[in-house]
Amino acid sequence: MPDRQLGDQPREELRVDFHHQLEEIQRGIARLSAGVTELVPRATEILLSMDLEGAEYVILGDDEYDAKALELEERCFKVIALQAPVATDLRAVVSAIKIIADVERSADLCVNICKAARRIYGHDLDPHLRGVIQKIGDQAQVLFKEATEAYLNLDGVRAAALHDMDAYLDDLHRQFIQVIFESHAAGNIDLQVAVQLAVVARFYERIGDHAVNVGDRTRYIVSGWLPERPYAESDNDPPAVVPVDGT
Repeated sequence: MPDRQLGDQPREELRVDFHHQLEEIQRGIARLSAGVTELVPRATEILLSMDLEGAEYVILGDDEYDAKALELEERCFKVIALQAPVATDLRAVVSAIKIIADVERSADLCVNICKAARRIYGHDLDPHLRGVIQKIGDQAQVLFKEATEAYLNLDGVRAAALHDMDAYLDDLHRQFIQVIFESHAAGNIDLQVAVQLAVVARFYERIGDHAVNVGDRTRYIVSGWLPERPYAESDNDPPAVVPVDGT
């Protein structure tokens, strides 16, 4: 019996080390996701204020998000290779890899909003249009904040609520498109600016989709639940920006 206990000890230590690594990865993802939560309102403010300096700062900062995401992914692959997790542990690691991708893509979408702000620089936006932009930006931020908290706390119930929150964001997306049409019809914005804003509306809607993905994958970690619909992937993301000058 003593020999067997001594033989089991290394495996116990490996398991403790595995869970420590997994917790560190989870916290790292939560920090990255919290950064995107702060980035969404920043991108919205840049769009509304036509802040060229702020836009440049966000665009240049995207490399840092990419590097952090890559580092976290490599840590996940290392854990799989060295620890060979199974069952719930394997779900947690595989889901972490997927969540990292959703967070990184959301940061890219914030960068795209800032690029759009540069392209429509000098064009005034009417108060109604500005109000809808603010609303959709606020809701996208709320979604990402809730997704981050749900994942950090592995809260399946909180994660499930993201679908209803995203439905409201989808409504705002449709409202945004309608207001763009109305603003263009009234002669307040030209066609190229209208097209640019329509793409921006899609950026916000996609940020919401990625937040829902994080929630769905959190539920999968907690209970093994899988969504009926396929996950929204980067191949379905809209093009980065539609140039105003057509080039």
